Amino acid sequence: MEFEKLVSPSLKDLFITHIEAMILSGELPVGQQLPPERQLAQSMGVSRAVVNSGVAELERRGFLEVRPRVGIFVTDYRRAGTLDTLKSIMTYNRGRLRNEEIRSILEVRDALDKLAAAGIIACASEEDIAALFRAAEAIREAGDNRHAAEAAFAFQHELAMQSGNTLLPLIFRSFYSSVLVLWERFCALNGVSMLYETSVRLCRHIRDRDLSAAVAWIDYCTRETVSGSRRIYY
Repeated sequence: MEFEKLVSPSLKDLFITHIEAMILSGELPVGQQLPPERQLAQSMGVSRAVVNSGVAELERRGFLEVRPRVGIFVTDYRRAGTLDTLKSIMTYNRGRLRNEEIRSILEVRDALDKLAAAGIIACASEEDIAALFRAAEAIREAGDNRHAAEAAFAFQHELAMQSGNTLLPLIFRSFYSSVLVLWERFCALNGVSMLYETSVRLCRHIRDRDLSAAVAWIDYCTRETVSGSRRIYY
């Protein structure tokens, strides 16, 4: 068995993670002005260069706004954010999300799954669809909930890869950390077999080139997971 080499995060990374957590938790609300960089550096025990580069990265991610000769302010990341902002939200608190964030992820995935299904039905070959079935079978063959969750993500990513939309795989990938947590919880509550059946049934609709049935199945699964008998809220 091989063990990966451990790498300590830099002071800049620790600074960014700390400020992001304060913003995402609500401890630093939108519109809040942060102390000057010199004061932040002193209170957090880091150099001003660390604070300066960290603030610049947080501004790029949509969490902060630097107003020249005025100060540093917390901004509304929902308005100013990018895919990097989404990644920060997904990894916040080790992927453990609030209920409203879980619902939001499931609703977004509903739309993305429908887009992917439409693309595959329109252009995928029989070999492509066979690869989807193999990806679904990997869920059933998983030895535990964690590996089943990883196989479910691989299935969803394969769905995106075959959709013909070049952005979909990248968007799906940005959900990786939190989706693993959600699918692992789904398996703990409902069993791996249900996750497998959900995926393989979608494969059958795609194989039959039946978009209306695929969309109806995605609708049903999302509804059941958000507010029905398969809820995965904490």
